[in-house]
Amino acid sequence: MSDSIQLPDDGACAFCAYLNGSRPYTVLTRNAMTATLVTREQRGVAHLLVLPIRHVDTILELTDGESGSLMVAVREAARAIDRTEGRPGIAVWQNNGVPAGQSISHIHFHVAGTLPGGRTEWGDVPELPLSETDALAERLRAANKDELRA
Repeated sequence: MSDSIQLPDDGACAFCAYLNGSRPYTVLTRNAMTATLVTREQRGVAHLLVLPIRHVDTILELTDGESGSLMVAVREAARAIDRTEGRPGIAVWQNNGVPAGQSISHIHFHVAGTLPGGRTEWGDVPELPLSETDALAERLRAANKDELRA
């Protein structure tokens, strides 16, 4: 854990709860090192979250293996969005510490296709029901059946 980065005071890790199945969430892909989730707060046209399976607070604590696996998973998420949604741009962002906008203290990368007119939504967005994020995951899987890795 970093000595200087101010982490969110978020209690039990929501991402760990999603990964261990104690809280429902839409998991698009998962392997031994990473998982890609369909976020309920869609800030782009197909907005995914890529995270390590192991609980890691910030980018500073990642191992080299986790770093490499995460970048491959981020690239695969971007390719899946591109194939499925055909967006003119794909945004990737990651925050470390409260001042940087981190709200869950488990490192994760956001990967989102741009909205009509460009950019992604930074303000408040509605939280989608699981049925809608599950449907988005099925659409992504169908368009990427030979490319998405389990």
